[in-house]
Amino acid sequence: MKGPLFYAKILLFGEYGIIKDSKGLSIPYNFYRGALKLPQDKFEQHQDSNRKLHNFYLHLKTLDVQGVQFDFDRMKADLDQGMYFDSSIPQGYGVGSSGALVASIYERYAIEKITVLENLTKEKLLELKAIFSAMESFFHGKSSGLDPLNSYLSLPLLINSKENIEPTGIPSQNPDAKGAVFLLDSGATGETAPMVAIFMENMKNAHFSKMMQEEFIKYTDYCVEDFLKANFKGLLGNVKSLSKLVLQNFKPMIPQNFQSLWERGIETNDYYLKLCGSGGGGYILGFTQDFKKAQAALKGHHLEVVYYL
Repeated sequence: MKGPLFYAKILLFGEYGIIKDSKGLSIPYNFYRGALKLPQDKFEQHQDSNRKLHNFYLHLKTLDVQGVQFDFDRMKADLDQGMYFDSSIPQGYGVGSSGALVASIYERYAIEKITVLENLTKEKLLELKAIFSAMESFFHGKSSGLDPLNSYLSLPLLINSKENIEPTGIPSQNPDAKGAVFLLDSGATGETAPMVAIFMENMKNAHFSKMMQEEFIKYTDYCVEDFLKANFKGLLGNVKSLSKLVLQNFKPMIPQNFQSLWERGIETNDYYLKLCGSGGGGYILGFTQDFKKAQAALKGHHLEVVYYL
């Protein structure tokens, strides 16, 4: 047995904002991927993954989610044969490792599942999102369901609001372009739940809440609109505004040894950094109008281009 591949995802825009109904834009990132497999021989090296999948199986058995039932007998039989999740997606890096796993399990074991081939109405997308949210809660305590949805569909998703999500096209890349969106490796993993807890606590502060409503959401929405219209000059200006807001208001989410790099990008305009997912570690997203210049400015750090601007 070898299941289909499911890809990592990158939330380009919308981190924390989508909790408060900003726009968001999530894209598949096929550099990293994962699939369910049965071992070919002794499966000692896959025991950790198999054990985690078994715990996930026990979690699924406790769920009562409208619109989905699972073939637990088949899943248990596969687990007993040593099934594991063969994945290159780094965990705790904000690129959807648990989302790809959830999509894989749904695809293989959900009975009467919603398939990618059918007409995906907004109602079906919301139903899938709700199912995936309940499934992925095992990993994060609370989940929007967007990561597994992106991985399952393998399509860019435009989040207009919590109740309005649609597949979207994104502008074609120009590989000769100088500008780029890139991933910057912080060298440490991050955990979603503690970061979201800090954010929710901050939202009780009137000043922070006002900043979210009047500035953060506004610039996030501008970024989504600029990116989809390929208005990359406007995009970089709005990303710079977002980068400043994050540096001022989301310090716990920025690894301490990257805060001066973050500030330097804003001061020099060589690059702008923003959170990739919930932050606290993992990848940081970068935007630049000149990737070679950003590489020179961030020498000694590992960068991966996600999209050419």
